[in-house]
Amino acid sequence: MKKLAVTFLPILFAGFVFVNNDSPISGNKAMDQKQYDGPYVLYRKDKVFLKYVMENNGLNTVKIDSMPLSAKAGLSFNVSTDEPGKTFAVHLKNKLQVEKSEYKKVNKLLAVSDIEGNFEAFRKLLQSSGVIDANFNWTFGDGNLVLVGDFFDRGDQVTEVLWLIYSLEDKAKAAGGYVHFVLGNHEIMNLSGDLRYLNQKYVQDTILLDEDYVKDLYGENSELGRWLRTKNVVEKIGGLLFLHGGISAEMNGMDISVTRINDLARPYYPDSTYIYNDKKLDTIYSDSGPFWYRGYYKSKTQVAATSQIDSTLQKFYVKHIVTGHTIVADTISLWHNGKLIDLDVHHAEGKSEALYIEDDKYYRINGKGEKVLLMD
Repeated sequence: MKKLAVTFLPILFAGFVFVNNDSPISGNKAMDQKQYDGPYVLYRKDKVFLKYVMENNGLNTVKIDSMPLSAKAGLSFNVSTDEPGKTFAVHLKNKLQVEKSEYKKVNKLLAVSDIEGNFEAFRKLLQSSGVIDANFNWTFGDGNLVLVGDFFDRGDQVTEVLWLIYSLEDKAKAAGGYVHFVLGNHEIMNLSGDLRYLNQKYVQDTILLDEDYVKDLYGENSELGRWLRTKNVVEKIGGLLFLHGGISAEMNGMDISVTRINDLARPYYPDSTYIYNDKKLDTIYSDSGPFWYRGYYKSKTQVAATSQIDSTLQKFYVKHIVTGHTIVADTISLWHNGKLIDLDVHHAEGKSEALYIEDDKYYRINGKGEKVLLMD
């Protein structure tokens, strides 16, 4: 923290460094420093600001680019990766739309959960599974990538992970595929101000940027904040139900659809008052809700009753429930004869896996591309 104070004082007195006001920004813009964090795209009145934290010989400084809001179309920028000198380009979307809750069955799908800011593990899984190539281009054709929550917190490349997901969405659509980002408890925690698991890097960066992490960097006037608010907490793809935690017995007892769960939950992602306008939200935002529930996996040998699982399958007209949130094995695991699939593994310990589905065959696949058949 002492080092941060030394870095911050010149900025306090001299203003932010590397200011480039009202100039178009492109992915080819040269940077003479290492990009340490960002950019954070912020909307202020009639301007767009891109704020970076740059690193040079251990000294962190702030870089700001800005342009008129009217010139936003075509705006692109580069984002750093876990590989030194390697970046990928991000093109800002012209429009953000709330995601649908239900989708038709697809032939090919990769599902990942609980990356928690571990860009390296995420990259290797996507590349080894054929979702992207070495230059972060979409190579999965009409396949679907499903991300089942908790891509925030703990790790130190959360921003990079989020921009990669953001950038892949349009690339996937152009090829006939799709990217689904289902929010977990850590996404909701960050949007609502519960930062207990936030990596210390972002605490320091927030001070350096002179921005509020929740209200500014992920608020309603930021691109990432607006984008996250379009996402769901549960999605149905064919006969698969994807959500971070699970469907509790209390949720089974509610007269509610997948779409209705999302419609009710979405306005309260940034809420910290816990005062809701519908009693169903008391359950949705409780430990029995879809992104907090841990009752499926009570221990490594005991899971929820088959009757509860069957009730959920019948309620939502699905054959399988796919979750993250709780680690019960070093690999992706099947429960209740494959009706329940747990994706959460120790990515940070090198035990990284994803669920790969093709032609109704279910595999677990690791960062080396090694596949193991789970069920056919």
